[in-house]
Amino acid sequence: MAAPPEGTPCWVDAMFTDPEGAKAFYGDVLGWTFGESSSEYGNYTQAYSDGKAVAAIVPSMPGAQAQSAWCLYLASPDAAATAGRIRANGGEVVMGPMRIGDFGTMVIARDPGGVVFGVWQGDRHQGFEKQGEPGAYSWAEVVTREPAKADAFFPAVFPFGVKRMDAEDFDYRMFQVDGRPVLGRMGAEGDFLPPEAPSYVSVYFAVDDTDAALERLRARGGTVHFGPMDSPFGRFAAVGDQQGAAFGIIDLGRTSGEPPEVADA
Repeated sequence: MAAPPEGTPCWVDAMFTDPEGAKAFYGDVLGWTFGESSSEYGNYTQAYSDGKAVAAIVPSMPGAQAQSAWCLYLASPDAAATAGRIRANGGEVVMGPMRIGDFGTMVIARDPGGVVFGVWQGDRHQGFEKQGEPGAYSWAEVVTREPAKADAFFPAVFPFGVKRMDAEDFDYRMFQVDGRPVLGRMGAEGDFLPPEAPSYVSVYFAVDDTDAALERLRARGGTVHFGPMDSPFGRFAAVGDQQGAAFGIIDLGRTSGEPPEVADA
């Protein structure tokens, strides 16, 4: 499997205090199946859609109080060099670079506005084996109260071009690799986020029917934070699982309206 281009989202995972509950939830809502837990790597367990790797879950560390959250990893050909640019541009390296067997090298970092994300230099494990289809990763966006910091930081760390959506009612930019949008940036100033919610990366998983997925989600104890709503990109909703991890779902086949115009930022 070829390495994804630098800066491209390549993997997602999350820690859960109840990993078996997470398996039941995502198995029902997204149709995931799960591989064997790897005790050598903290019982890290890969999730599959149609037999292809799409994500992973791992038990929370003993005594950890952090809220469950999805972590997005951006591809790097040299995790140590990326970590250096993170520090040089006002970010924080929280963990790593850490070699994970022969799978690859991981960094966990925080941008100057507090957004946590990962960096992955793949070796045997390059990342997603499926994306942009039901049951798999579809899109992600940095949701931040300090958009100016994100706008300066991410293109300095990764080879991103930047486009701005021409919309009056929201502040949205797209980071691009080789002219292709790979990551969004949503400004969350004002009351866009609840006061207790941190700036974060919102990860979207594709589904084949948003409304049916929401029914399954509610039945499993999940929460609908926003939507469902039709858009030029698909019918989507912002949701949370029964352990509080936020994510989005989107039916990419159900679009409505024309996309906003984009311009150089």
